[in-house]
Amino acid sequence: MNTPIEINAEGDRIVYVKVVDVADLPQDLQEQAGDLDQLYAVHDSDGQQLALVADRKLAFVLAREHDLSPVAVH
Repeated sequence: MNTPIEINAEGDRIVYVKVVDVADLPQDLQEQAGDLDQLYAVHDSDGQQLALVADRKLAFVLAREHDLSPVAVH
């Protein structure tokens, strides 16, 4: 992850977690998603997707394992 990440006043590196409908993804990703209807994307402050995972908890764990501070996007 060499992408610039937003750093707030406390020094946290913030990323955003949002729900993605599988139907909105390219066909090859839809096939990889299997029976899932939604996935969770982790984005940097510029909106660049850093990861796409199967569930919300995994998205937050992944972000924290990379010393990032995940925030849910509603």
